[in-house]
Amino acid sequence: MEFDQYLGFLAFLTILTIGFWLMIFLLTFVVPYWLGGNIMELYKEWREKKRAKRSA
Repeated sequence: MEFDQYLGFLAFLTILTIGFWLMIFLLTFVVPYWLGGNIMELYKEWREKKRAKRSA
């Protein structure tokens, strides 16, 4: 194995590792935060619509 191949292999492992941890971060923090916020906004809109209908 020559030095160029070794550097290429290290670059590949680095990119693979960064991608793995990025996917872990996105699936455990970003996606649940986004879904939770979206559900809360839908609930608030539904509740406001219900209040407006009740008061009218």
